[in-house]
Amino acid sequence: MQTGWSNETLREIFPAIWDGFVVVLQVTLVAGIIAVVLGLLVAIGERNGPVWLRRPLGAVFQFIRNTPLLVQVLIVWTATSLYINPDWSAFAVGSAVLGVHYASYTSESYRAGIDAIPKGQWEAATALNLPTGRVWGAVVLPQMFRRSAAAVGNWVIAMFKEVPTLFIIGVMEMIAEARAFQGQHYTGAVEGYTLAGLLFLAASYPVAVAMRRLENRLASE
Repeated sequence: MQTGWSNETLREIFPAIWDGFVVVLQVTLVAGIIAVVLGLLVAIGERNGPVWLRRPLGAVFQFIRNTPLLVQVLIVWTATSLYINPDWSAFAVGSAVLGVHYASYTSESYRAGIDAIPKGQWEAATALNLPTGRVWGAVVLPQMFRRSAAAVGNWVIAMFKEVPTLFIIGVMEMIAEARAFQGQHYTGAVEGYTLAGLLFLAASYPVAVAMRRLENRLASE
């Protein structure tokens, strides 16, 4: 069994790690859309929904925030396989769980953005008797997105880094591909994990820098 670095092993493992990287991007895209859209709906529901909706919605997403992602993935995957549809793919289930989990965080960022809107603007909209849709579409949401964009972007970056958690249910992302290669060839751990780490860094660091610049720009305006 080979120990230490091997360029030949790196060339052999690169296609599998690259395929895993593509899976990471796909999961992040699907889960990111869920987190961004569902988080907004939850924020609006908790902020302006009826009491019968606000309380259970807040309790459910508080529970999600306080429960480890790994536990949620395992419970949902087991329940889905046993009681709903065993043919659902690990990709679909994992992406949905990841998206809902991070929707619980993006909703808080959205809600903070909504609460930061000056009270006078709400009162002015009420005095002008603007329709609810007009108030949210023209007054609230544009300001909320401006205030919460950087925070939501940071949650998407954090979600991108959490994708390897899904290997536990068989999503073949980079870490899972490295483990599979090592299991088949009894080598490649150093090369596979190093390459996976570098790809994570190459993808996440520029976005993190962009988010930081966006946050600083919005704060200065």
